[in-house]
Amino acid sequence: MSATPSPLANPSNPALAERPAVGSIGVIVVSYNTRDKTLACIESIFVHQSDYRVRVLVVDNDSWDGSAEAIRKRFPEVEVIETGSNLGFARAVNLGADRSGEDYLLLLNPDALLLPGSLTALVGFAEANPQYGIYGGRIVDGNGATDGSSCWGAPSLWGLACFASGASTAFAGSRVFDPESLGSWQRDTVREVPVVTGCLLLVRRDDFLTIGGMDPRYFLYSEDAEFCLRAKGLGYRSVIVPDAVIQHEGGAASRDNGGSKMCMVMAGKATMLRATWPPAKARAGVSLLRAGAGLRAFLERLSKRERRMWSEVWHRRDEWEAGYPRARELLFGTPGGHIRTSSTTAQTAGIPANTDASTLKETAS
Repeated sequence: MSATPSPLANPSNPALAERPAVGSIGVIVVSYNTRDKTLACIESIFVHQSDYRVRVLVVDNDSWDGSAEAIRKRFPEVEVIETGSNLGFARAVNLGADRSGEDYLLLLNPDALLLPGSLTALVGFAEANPQYGIYGGRIVDGNGATDGSSCWGAPSLWGLACFASGASTAFAGSRVFDPESLGSWQRDTVREVPVVTGCLLLVRRDDFLTIGGMDPRYFLYSEDAEFCLRAKGLGYRSVIVPDAVIQHEGGAASRDNGGSKMCMVMAGKATMLRATWPPAKARAGVSLLRAGAGLRAFLERLSKRERRMWSEVWHRRDEWEAGYPRARELLFGTPGGHIRTSSTTAQTAGIPANTDASTLKETAS
């Protein structure tokens, strides 16, 4: 996607000092059959007043659970954008950004709760530190324990080799053998990172447009990573602000699920590698993804595990290796067809098994 050079490519650029003070924030929530959680998410935005003018835009990806109607009834001030079909995450975010005219955009997961003072802390830090371009925060679960998925390290051949050999699983959280995890860091200090995830991501709207928005090829997973890596190439730096906190149970609840969802994760990774790496390096990276899936499928079979997520991923490797957008058609079938998904996956993801392909994020470790 095309993008013009960023003033942040030169952090000493005097244009940074000329930026106007922030006056408004557009919070973009992409929802899909998460009515009650989305209502709670919106409540968490409004119940704790920030120092800034806030507008909430919910982009509803053709939910059938009454999300749009319930949001309009309870929060008439919220703009609900009904897509008419499931656009996926990237295209839905871009649609929300197009409809927003606010100074900042905040991407927020529909199953996240914004904790008191977080929005003020995040935007306040961005205003005081314009040398960064993308701002994230900290994720905690219901018990207050840190969930490291608010940010990740950049993909590398070494990291993928660790995945392929199983080292990233055997030594999960290791800075050496699981480098994308960023080690044992608890996201409790200000720190520049390669990737801020889309569950909590703040960016100036003008910068979002300059970067080129989210790549619409992606359906689910890795679009936020590709966005941050593309932004870095334009001089935009990503940073974690520890005082900005959301409570999010979605990531923890979906770690052990069926293979269909992990196929989407792998499709996102394959797409990102091809988008950000030279062709030969990308081919090597995708081969390492395939090897890691094969190893895990073999170990599942050897251990006679009842739930064989990786066995399905291995069986469907030719489908996800294609990457998006082709992978969506291969994984989900033709429009109007049925997603080949297990009941376990459907229950975890909150969708009926064998639902329509026009309806329907986790990282592989």
